[in-house]
Amino acid sequence: MDIKPIHTSRDHKQALKEIESLMMARKGTPEGDRLEVLSTLVEDWERRHQQILPPDPVEAIRFRMEQQGLTANDLAPLLGGANRVSEVLHRKRALTITMIRNLHRVLQIPSDVLVG
Repeated sequence: MDIKPIHTSRDHKQALKEIESLMMARKGTPEGDRLEVLSTLVEDWERRHQQILPPDPVEAIRFRMEQQGLTANDLAPLLGGANRVSEVLHRKRALTITMIRNLHRVLQIPSDVLVG
């Protein structure tokens, strides 16, 4: 099993290509073992080089609104009125602790995302 560390983006792409060719390999076979090792190397490289940043609080609110078919008027009770909703969605007002708690409780948006 000739496997080497992933140091560059090129190495990463090559490893992904090989993983794709091994996707149907059965566990416990040489190909299955190779798939497992390559997958571990790729996961490690991606964790170190392709950090996923948390979503923007306003984008998270808009996304949840879209998911649930909500309008700005639906958020008014949570944010303190229609004017506040507009200000928050247009980034003219920061979320307060009360707004964050309400959005988390009602829309189930993680509070750490809303604190952003």
